[in-house]
Amino acid sequence: MSPRTIPTVEDFTSAVVVDRFDDMINPPGLTNHLATAQVDHDVLAVRSLNVPPVSQGDCITGQLYLGGRLARSYGEPVEVVWRPDQVRRRTTIDDWVVETTTVCPPGEAGVVVQIGATNAAAVARELRLGAWIDSTVTRSPEPWLAAPPPQAANEVRVDGARRTGRPADRSAVSLQGLVDGSGRDVRDAAGTPRLVEVRQEVGPGEACTLGYLHMVGAGPGAEAEVRAAYERVAADVPGAVAASRVAWDASLAAMFTPGNEEFGGSLPVLETSNDALRTLYWWGAMGVLWFRRDNPASVLGRTYDTLMPRYWQTTTFIWDYSLSSMVHALLDPGVMRRQIAHWVGLDIDEHFGTEWLTGGPVGNWYSVNHYAMTRLVNDYLRLHGDHAFLREELTTPSGQTRSLGDHVRYWARAWHRLRSASGLADYGEIDNLLECVSTYVHEVASLNAANVWCLRTAAEISAAQGQGDVAADLVAEAEELLPLVNALYLPGSGYFRARQPDGTLVETRHCYDFSTVGTTIAADLPEQQRDEMVRFFVEELRTPSWMRALSPWDENAGYSLRADHQWNGAYPAWPADSARAAIALGHPRVALEWLDGLARTTNQGPPGQAHFVEEAASPIDGGARKTPPQLPYLIDWSCSSAGAWCELVIGSIFGVEVSLDGEVRAGGCIDELDARARLTNLVVQGRTYDVAGGEVLPH
Repeated sequence: MSPRTIPTVEDFTSAVVVDRFDDMINPPGLTNHLATAQVDHDVLAVRSLNVPPVSQGDCITGQLYLGGRLARSYGEPVEVVWRPDQVRRRTTIDDWVVETTTVCPPGEAGVVVQIGATNAAAVARELRLGAWIDSTVTRSPEPWLAAPPPQAANEVRVDGARRTGRPADRSAVSLQGLVDGSGRDVRDAAGTPRLVEVRQEVGPGEACTLGYLHMVGAGPGAEAEVRAAYERVAADVPGAVAASRVAWDASLAAMFTPGNEEFGGSLPVLETSNDALRTLYWWGAMGVLWFRRDNPASVLGRTYDTLMPRYWQTTTFIWDYSLSSMVHALLDPGVMRRQIAHWVGLDIDEHFGTEWLTGGPVGNWYSVNHYAMTRLVNDYLRLHGDHAFLREELTTPSGQTRSLGDHVRYWARAWHRLRSASGLADYGEIDNLLECVSTYVHEVASLNAANVWCLRTAAEISAAQGQGDVAADLVAEAEELLPLVNALYLPGSGYFRARQPDGTLVETRHCYDFSTVGTTIAADLPEQQRDEMVRFFVEELRTPSWMRALSPWDENAGYSLRADHQWNGAYPAWPADSARAAIALGHPRVALEWLDGLARTTNQGPPGQAHFVEEAASPIDGGARKTPPQLPYLIDWSCSSAGAWCELVIGSIFGVEVSLDGEVRAGGCIDELDARARLTNLVVQGRTYDVAGGEVLPH
């Protein structure tokens, strides 16, 4: 039988993650593209239910009481299995087997947990099962400009088996409660604002079926709307669980179907007998879909968030979005076009992104912004041929109105304002760069190499616009900059140095230099240097199933334990981009032999904001463990840069390149992995192609 080419939710079923009290576990998230939520460390609890503009912050509610006692206090482990549509949890306490399935029902502003409690004892017993209730719902009048969403103290009202929470300003409402297997409210034996409890006789081997619901809302008529939603879901909890699967399977299929009704575009279908390659490709695609937000409160229409479920829930970071640039351009080009234009209209020299409740800016300046924006425009143009976009007049907050083409040329030379006496750009302090590597500051090789790429890209765009003289000047400038960038390289080492304002050179054994230099100027480097860089990567950064962002031999390795950019792990795009760099530097085998290990790390849901390397935390079923959210790690469960994995497959392993005029070429190293593999239904500038054996075959 031929391997399947379109994934379903079953293909993303996670490993069984065993969660014991205070383990190094980041509990899984859920979304229906409207609401987001996260399960907590017990078998029932839910946290971080947020449906912007309605928010609960990081409130934990629905904690299980069993036999009148907090279930977590028994110390029994909880087995957790994630799929895009649901989270299943299971534990055994005092011969009660409690199993739950949690979903965000399609189109609903809330979450529901289907509960089954089976009496594993040999005699009939009374089941005492309770849900501990908390409510911090609010609707803030301000934009969400901090990592955690807003929350407020609530008054909680008891209404039978339901609990209604409201803040003092009555801006929002939360409704929680327990229902029986027929969808009716249980007979509440507790009656307090904090606890809803059912007591029921259960025979040996028999099960009691219940449902826990949590719905939120705001605005005129919110209480009636929330109550109606509660009753709608309560009436058929199994139906809500089934509907979640149907919706997710439909979206996954639409992603790979040209002309589908969910997206403005589609991704090519991968046909391969290599399980690891297929797994990583699907992982990247699903990991972008995961962040789609179709919320009527968005002033930007459809958006793609950056982190979830705990932090920055209405924010799109320019940097992270650009790391999935190829996927956004192929899958949802209209959304991407609108997002690019919106960012041009904000001050990308001051902020790292925007939040979609107001469209306003968020955060401090990230030094990558000009490179990220150039990459977005470049991918959009090449894949769609929308050259009219280059002529569109866009105005910055300072009142500068330019065509998009002129903005691209402006970004390519924006580094001039940051140029130091050495001739390179000084990219600022720790918060402008990697945030947790204190020596990776000022004149770094990565973004200065990116400037060479931006100049060349702007030159190609200028030539396509008939501005030959401008293009020649940009190319000449790139050639002059190139040796200054490579002067930061430490010969024989494989890594670069960062020049400080006083002229000193500090060694920085960081993967961002390796991946960015390797994916922007690899062909300009001497062969010996390319070999040294790859050897450094293999010996100091690559691990069996993940990688270190910073070498543990670096003097800064003691500075922080935030695993996205330090010695103990890496951000999810860094392994994909490092594999792309290794291929570009002439060592494809280094990437291909790594794929099996990397594929094991797909076993916990979409890519986390960071995964630990094997020395820092034991792997989960062979895959690098997701890093937890608490201090000192501060890592969210998932991150939108997953699209980097699709680009690794399409752009590097299959070697697909597209010129501005729409010519499609291929090469790569796929024949070394699977000579019969092919990409089908690759849509470029309105034409459809298959790619196989280094050949591009038009339909």
